[in-house]
Amino acid sequence: MSFFGSVTFLKSVASLEQAPASAGEIAFAGRSNTGKSSAINALIGRRLAHVSKTPGRTRLINYYALGAERFIVDLPGYGYARVPDAVSAPWEELLGGYLRTRAPLRGLAVVMDVRQAVTELDRRLLEWFRPTGKPVHVLLTKADKLSREAARRILRQVESEVAALLPVPSVQLFSSLRNTGFEEAASVFRRWLGEEPSPPVGLADDSAKMETPGKTGGLEIKTPGLKGEISPGQNALRFKAPRSGRRSGRRPKPSDG
Repeated sequence: MSFFGSVTFLKSVASLEQAPASAGEIAFAGRSNTGKSSAINALIGRRLAHVSKTPGRTRLINYYALGAERFIVDLPGYGYARVPDAVSAPWEELLGGYLRTRAPLRGLAVVMDVRQAVTELDRRLLEWFRPTGKPVHVLLTKADKLSREAARRILRQVESEVAALLPVPSVQLFSSLRNTGFEEAASVFRRWLGEEPSPPVGLADDSAKMETPGKTGGLEIKTPGLKGEISPGQNALRFKAPRSGRRSGRRPKPSDG
């Protein structure tokens, strides 16, 4: 069952100039091999987002139309793909430019594998995106791979870690295989698009946790240098604060797109 009605693939873009006119969109980002495309397919109710057996294959921004000039946007995965620098550089520039400047973007869904969250690259992404003032909702995918107790324990841990990076974090468990977390995620995303009213203040439900993040000093995206923490032969986005900006206290370190 789809929580977004009739969804169709519109186009893939290799530059922001090719992006469609938009009244509002929700972007999905995450490290490669976290189940990002599977999560999108589960939410839209059919297999539109490409699920590759080779992580890091999504190198374009993919637009899925919800109607009324609103979109789900599948961003390139980061942190795994072994591709030549000549290919990865424009790919990373496209992703960074979209996140920095795309005005119709209503919020960012960050997909993390519940068994590996939260990685250093995930932290950098959250720290870098925070100054945009736009909400972030974390989907801990593949929750079916763990026992309920173990999954809940990691959920609490991730909520605590993300709380240190964002003022009011929103985090949930999600499983495409077992249909876990669909309604919670859909409620958040519909609210971002103005389809549902904001929940009453003080509501205890997890869907009420997301508010607009505060703002911090400027941040920028940089690609890996010779001393990057990514293994030899890999390319990945590096989210790093400039010397004059807010420092996090840490030294810096898509099977589907």
